[in-house]
Amino acid sequence: MLITSFSHLDTSGWRWPHFSPRELACRCGGRFCKGEYWHDEAFLDALEAVRAEVGLPLVVNSGHRCELWNAYVGGAANSLHKQIAADIALAGHDRHALKAAAMRAGFTGFGLATNFLHLDRRAVPAQWFYAGSARHWRT
Repeated sequence: MLITSFSHLDTSGWRWPHFSPRELACRCGGRFCKGEYWHDEAFLDALEAVRAEVGLPLVVNSGHRCELWNAYVGGAANSLHKQIAADIALAGHDRHALKAAAMRAGFTGFGLATNFLHLDRRAVPAQWFYAGSARHWRT
């Protein structure tokens, strides 16, 4: 569900202690929107499951993006960031363990980058490498 501003979201009863609407909202800084946020309970449940399994904080580099911010940062035209996706920083994580935990939590879209792991819950599973990242993901 698209919410026009994360600041308008009622967070009473918020059950995801490790994530906030602010960190998952659009980061255009008001250039194009007022902090659009896409609320998806299943997505948040899956993020919490990954966090619980790996036992370490998950730093979200990018969550929801408004249409114009997605274009500005060079996101794909059909990017799931325009709904809900998360790019998780790999610093401090074993990239393979993080990806395996995300698979077990029900994520189906995996963008494998040098410094982050893209996660989404698309209908048709997919995996891709960002430019120059394949060598970092070899086992």
